[in-house]
Amino acid sequence: MNAFLAVVAILGVSASGPLMAGASAPALAIGFWRNALGAFAVAPFAARTIRRELATLGRSGWYATVFAGLMLALHFATWVSALKMTSVAAATAMVSMQVVFVVVIDRLRGDRTPAAVVGGISIAVVGVLVITGVDFSLSAEAVAGDLLALAGGLTAALYLMAGSRVRESVSTTSYTVACYGICAVALAVACLVGQVELMGFSGRTWLAIIGVTICAQLLGHSVLNHLLAVMSPGLISLLLLFEVPGAAILAGIFLDQTPPIGVYVGLALILAGLVVVVLSRPPPEAVLAD
Repeated sequence: MNAFLAVVAILGVSASGPLMAGASAPALAIGFWRNALGAFAVAPFAARTIRRELATLGRSGWYATVFAGLMLALHFATWVSALKMTSVAAATAMVSMQVVFVVVIDRLRGDRTPAAVVGGISIAVVGVLVITGVDFSLSAEAVAGDLLALAGGLTAALYLMAGSRVRESVSTTSYTVACYGICAVALAVACLVGQVELMGFSGRTWLAIIGVTICAQLLGHSVLNHLLAVMSPGLISLLLLFEVPGAAILAGIFLDQTPPIGVYVGLALILAGLVVVVLSRPPPEAVLAD
């Protein structure tokens, strides 16, 4: 049963990129609805504890929560935009570099970095350069999409690290509702300021938005959070890496995206490097609610 649930979760998160890339709606609107619907879906499960738990956060806890929510908003703004500009395979591979950014930030804060981790990061960076070089030969827009996806990986890392502090004293459901809520409000303000439409989409687009909420939020990362009770965080981190080839395969089937072979070479290098990083880095990674 646990193996079956793991397969369901990987398929769920893998569908995230293709569904958002195929939705005919602005990136900020997709990010808003995904988080607003996600918070609404989780709220009933947090109703009994959220008020009490959030009241105990204190000023520093609230700062960390708000910061995490804002970083999550930037993550969706940059990554969903990237999916509209470059291939799903390239964007998903680039955003998975969040693991590398976490290691680099830890290093800047004084943590020791094992030599194997440095080697894994180097392999992943070569993969990034390969994909960017291939996309440069295609169009400037594709390269801009790659850079936005990398920014999405950085903001995801900052979200992850800020959230890990809050999760020490707040349950998953309470933190999820608070963080998704803050993220949705930030994206709503951005939509208002930028005059981005939040309504009036086609039925197919609404189905894609609802689908990504169900697949990624509920059947994806929520199931992975459940599996943390029976699987190690390191194994969960490795499972999450299957999102990269999974998204590429689904994009090929449903969006007819066939990037140049060089993109797949870069994707393979990024995956190989990240596997080394995950296996060699002592502190376990928390699961990102993407």
